[in-house]
Amino acid sequence: MYCFRKVTDALYWVGANDRRLELFENIFPLRDGVSYNSYLLMDEKTVLFDAADYAVGRQFLENVQAVLGGRTLDYLVVNHMEPDHCAMIGDLVLRYPDMKLIGNAKTFPMISQFFDFDLEGKMVTVKEGDTFSTGKHTLHFVMAPMVHWPEVMMTYDETDKVLFSADGFGSFKALNGGIFNDEVDFDRDWLDEARRYYTNIVGKYGMQVQNVLKKAASLDIQIICPLHGVIWRNNLDYIIGKYDIWSKYEPEEKGVMIAYASMYGNTENMAEVFAMMLSEAGVKNICMHNISKTHVSELISDSFKYSHIVLAAPTYNNGIYPLMDNFLEDMKALALKNRTVAVLGNGSWAPQSTKLITSKLGEMKGMTVLDGAVTVKSSLKDAQMEELKSLSRQIAQEVL
Repeated sequence: MYCFRKVTDALYWVGANDRRLELFENIFPLRDGVSYNSYLLMDEKTVLFDAADYAVGRQFLENVQAVLGGRTLDYLVVNHMEPDHCAMIGDLVLRYPDMKLIGNAKTFPMISQFFDFDLEGKMVTVKEGDTFSTGKHTLHFVMAPMVHWPEVMMTYDETDKVLFSADGFGSFKALNGGIFNDEVDFDRDWLDEARRYYTNIVGKYGMQVQNVLKKAASLDIQIICPLHGVIWRNNLDYIIGKYDIWSKYEPEEKGVMIAYASMYGNTENMAEVFAMMLSEAGVKNICMHNISKTHVSELISDSFKYSHIVLAAPTYNNGIYPLMDNFLEDMKALALKNRTVAVLGNGSWAPQSTKLITSKLGEMKGMTVLDGAVTVKSSLKDAQMEELKSLSRQIAQEVL
């Protein structure tokens, strides 16, 4: 049975939710599923904005057919060619053989990579600033390369002032009936997943996001329709502001994230003592992660969130504890910068982790590593408590 909702008088959400998927891109854990958003404009010409993933294909096709109400589908705008949004293109071509596809010069080679149908006579190629009339509505095309694939574009409906933002402004998490931002408690239920989505999927491309934000600033946008998550129909400055902060790699909050690895509990004990010292010094915004039990996507998300990071890990095979090393590699790959970092290390006979973590942080741009890194041999002793307290006071002064 079809399941759709009206966005404006002429625009319908025809997407679907997937609560069975456990790993997005077979990497990122999904506690609450994900939505695949697609939108259908009913004008003199019918226009579908992006397709959906195979996993929700049946629901998606039923929704499209129900909204069309016997009409044919004239156009498909392909803003993004990633399979979670393009997988159903082949099925749409079979159902609506006269349908034309609107994309840019980089879109159609990708369609040929994924599909075998003949594109002859089906392509409408657009470029930056081009417009397209569907009748009462005029579509304006905005190129958004590397946000986060090279072919990505966004489409702006000049008539209803709607921005179809591809993966921009999206989020992990399935829609629980409410599809609009003012139908949910975004800060409580969605912000963490929106941040985790941005930082892990788009985070590397901050400069490209900044370029798109500058383009968007010249448009009178009243509604943002992303390919995942809620539709924004008010308070747009809130989510645009978050993207501005994240894409500039500025801390979202003054606070401390402590990420520790511990084999037998001794490094964990040092991290716990350090957290207590920070609290006694007046720091209230403290987040702790045992990286052996926390997925790296959560660590990356909080690394973008907090101004100060404390990394604590033992030496392992004369190197960095593997999960900490993996975390550092992700930080580097996603271009995290503008953070202040303190390092705590451990080792029973040849402690190396403090030095090696500090060295790896030095390979990242804009990272400030505090002097006074603390290294223990096997376990924390009374003689090192003042050393640890001095480092905690230094962080507290900066945070407060």
